[in-house]
Amino acid sequence: MYNLGTVLRFEVMRALKRKSFWITAIAFPIGIGLIFAIVYFSNSATKSATESTINQKFSFVVTDSSGLIDKNLVKQYGATESSDKQAAIKDVSDGKLDAYFYYPNDLVKDKVEIYAKEAGLFDNGRYEGVARAILQQSVASTANVQTTAVLTNTVGFNSTIYKNGIQFDGYKELIAPGLFLVLFYILIVTFGNQMLSSTTEEKENRVIEIILTTIKARTLIIGKILSLIVLAFFQVAIILVPTIIVYLIFHNALSLPNFDLTNIPLDFTRIAVAAIIFVLSFLMITGLLVAIGSAVPTAKEANGFFGVVMIFMFGPLYAVSLFISAPTSDIVRFLTLFPFTAPIPLLLRNAVGNLSVFEAVAGIVILAVSATVVMAIAIRLFQYGALEYTNRISLKRIFQKH
Repeated sequence: MYNLGTVLRFEVMRALKRKSFWITAIAFPIGIGLIFAIVYFSNSATKSATESTINQKFSFVVTDSSGLIDKNLVKQYGATESSDKQAAIKDVSDGKLDAYFYYPNDLVKDKVEIYAKEAGLFDNGRYEGVARAILQQSVASTANVQTTAVLTNTVGFNSTIYKNGIQFDGYKELIAPGLFLVLFYILIVTFGNQMLSSTTEEKENRVIEIILTTIKARTLIIGKILSLIVLAFFQVAIILVPTIIVYLIFHNALSLPNFDLTNIPLDFTRIAVAAIIFVLSFLMITGLLVAIGSAVPTAKEANGFFGVVMIFMFGPLYAVSLFISAPTSDIVRFLTLFPFTAPIPLLLRNAVGNLSVFEAVAGIVILAVSATVVMAIAIRLFQYGALEYTNRISLKRIFQKH
């Protein structure tokens, strides 16, 4: 094992010198930043466009059978009233009028009817916006301020929740342990292929024979696994540092929410559980992907198995609401304790606080055993599959060897 340090340094430096590593590492935070920027500017543009369309002037008449519409308000909008519904509709269809609003007698049972001239897919929304504004403003003028606030759902609420006699904020409580779930997801998504190809590259280049003349297979594979762990820390730093810098510099310009990190509660028990689950899960998935790369002759063939692993790992994300609303159901317990689906449920349930002590201990033990077994299999697969260039190595085959 005296060559372990050499292997570790070589693997880390080789990865850091590659342009592909930095492109992959930087692409994720840049991609997330672009998505947020697009959503922000899209929402801003849509809001501005909606406001501008509502403020656009157009000719319309109103028929009020409800008795709720303020006649003076209708005049302020530059509209007139009509008692002949069919004539007003005909004027719209003939192009003499831009729009006609009919407010029925019973607004609970019947809908407000809008007849309007086509103004474009987006601009057609201005008609409903004005019709709604007239109705809301008319009703608001007949009610006091407090009644209007209740009906328009603008009343504020300030909730104080207590747990075991101590003030509790569930959303803030999940931030610290939930960070490990986010990091696990990001690392596997951005780093999975690196894990998979770490053992197939030398095989495809046909240089593995030369390497194994000076370094034992066990030393080489352990060095590769440790290098992946070191590179994972680089990946985390590459993601977190720019994110923090952008937030500190541009959070006012981009109207980002203010986070007071000093008020985030730190439940060190849950944080420690999350850290242990994160480490064991990462070791298990690393060993699993390295094992796959060791068992097949090419990276292309290994990619076929990568999708299956990702389905097991991230499939539980589709049942997020179930983990929160029904944590004691059988399916949730199965996904929580089944080794290949356990990481996401364990990290998620620990973050929201519904992971029992028994499930936490059982999950950690299962992940520890699974990680150990997977690592042992990965090492053995590499020992017997490093020089295999054409065929897959089966588990039956390696355990038959002495």
